[in-house]
Order: sequence, then C-alpha cells, then structure tokens
Amino acid sequence: MGLRGGSGAVAGALPNLIRSLRNEAHPKTRAQQSLPSLRRAFSLYDQINLIDNVPDDQLRFQGYTDTGFKVNGVDYEGSLLCIGNMLMSWAPKKFSDITPDSLSMFQLMRPIPEILILGCGRYIEPVDPEVRLFVRSTGMKLEAVDSRNAISTYNILNEEGRIVAAALLPYGCGVSS
Repeated sequence: MGLRGGSGAVAGALPNLIRSLRNEAHPKTRAQQSLPSLRRAFSLYDQINLIDNVPDDQLRFQGYTDTGFKVNGVDYEGSLLCIGNMLMSWAPKKFSDITPDSLSMFQLMRPIPEILILGCGRYIEPVDPEVRLFVRSTGMKLEAVDSRNAISTYNILNEEGRIVAAALLPYGCGVSS
C-alpha cells in the first residue's frame, strides 16, 4: 500500500501535525495564560469616582472656610457636631469652650462611635485632660487634629462605613484678628 502522488502533501502536513501535538502535550497552565490587566479594570480615575459617588444620605465634607464648612453642597456657619450621618450645630466657639458638658450627648448615643475626631480649628491644641478622660469613659478614642485634616479623616472613615463622630471648630478659630 503506497501513497500515490501525495507524498509531498503528507510531508507538508507533517510539521503542522507535530506542532499541534506539541501544543496538546504541553498546554499552558492557568498562570501562563494572559489575564486582563487590573490597571485597566481599576484605574486611579475610577477610584476617585468611586469616592465621589457616595450615597445621598451620607455626609460628605466638601470644603471649609474660616467660619464654617460645606457639607453635601450646603454651607454651614460655625461649629458642627457630626455623628455617623447626623449633622448638628455645636455650641463651642473657641477651643477653650470644649468641655465634657459640650460633649455630653455622647453619654446617650448608641451605637457609640469608635472614634471622636476633634477639629481644633487652624492649629492642633492640647486637649484638656478632663475632656480626654470624659471621651475615654464613653468608650471612644479621641483624635485631635486641625479642622482641615479632621474633615478629611471623617470623610474617609465614614465612607468606609465606620461609626465615627467629629466635633469641629471652624478653621479660623484660634487666629488673631
């Protein structure tokens, strides 16, 4: 049984057959297969947009002035107290006005925020030991920072879904006129 006139066709097909058999004998492992780039899937631009797309009922500080804050597109004058997604005017006008009495609502709050961010105004101030002891007695941690950093920290923790509170003096507090 011979091949008639087809030996050239068989010889030409042989290298293709051998290549095909080699590929089947050594299939690419999952690690060798190309995966879509995560850089394309999650660009920095997308991450920024994710942060900007917060639910309507979630507080988001968008700016500050020497006399107040901009929250969810609304300008508020004076000091603010924020607990979770609740916002209210707060009595202290200067750092020395912050007392356990000015923070007494935290004795009633449930659930208790894990941290109270104290926005001191333009400059970080040392917190009165009595205030520090009061905050600790409620079960919260206390972080005292300038108001600009306080609102940024609040935004980040609130967006993470953490129970956080902020007591904020306007950025212009503590500045001599």
